[in-house]
Amino acid sequence: MTYTSKILKRFIIRSRLFLIIIFISLSFYSFKQDSVIIDSNISFDEAVSGIDFPGSVRKDLILADVLYYSFDGKMHKGQIVIHKSLEKDISEIFDYIRETRFPVGKVIPISRYNWNDSASMRDNNTSAFNYRKVKGTKVLSRHSTGRALDLNPWLNPYVKGKWISPPGSVYDPKIPGTLFKDSQLVKYFLKKGWIWGGNWRYSKDYQHFEKPK
Repeated sequence: MTYTSKILKRFIIRSRLFLIIIFISLSFYSFKQDSVIIDSNISFDEAVSGIDFPGSVRKDLILADVLYYSFDGKMHKGQIVIHKSLEKDISEIFDYIRETRFPVGKVIPISRYNWNDSASMRDNNTSAFNYRKVKGTKVLSRHSTGRALDLNPWLNPYVKGKWISPPGSVYDPKIPGTLFKDSQLVKYFLKKGWIWGGNWRYSKDYQHFEKPK
């Protein structure tokens, strides 16, 4: 075998090895992508459609993709409409949620529930932006500017005296996905400057986090 033939043979072998490595890498990437369950994959326009609200609010909103482990133990991808100033917070919070495997039911923009907060809560859906007033008042909620988030609302209801919302839900800190005072996730939110409704004095909104300006 000539010197040129040896060089050519080595080149062919190395090329084949390189192609095999590329094929394996692409196959693994494809498997990894396919293994993520998609809970929401809509456009920003779809995520904020179906409700009238000021353009000044709309321009400050973004649609963020988030990954989390749900109660089936599998990785899911959802989306959340949030104020643009909180994009970094939400990214880091969901990184922490994923790293600690805190289970999240689903994360779907509330437009998919026709802006019905009760329907979203009953479905244990985590959401943020919803242009609405605080129930029983004429005051706009912090959700109206995308500066509040409700997490696993079926497991973390709003409680005032004997009244509980969503109706039929039960607050039990022993259940995975439930938030309580000593929860590491609650502490992580507080560390980043968020307020937790579970610390309110006259009522408890265990699902609710908000970030002051």
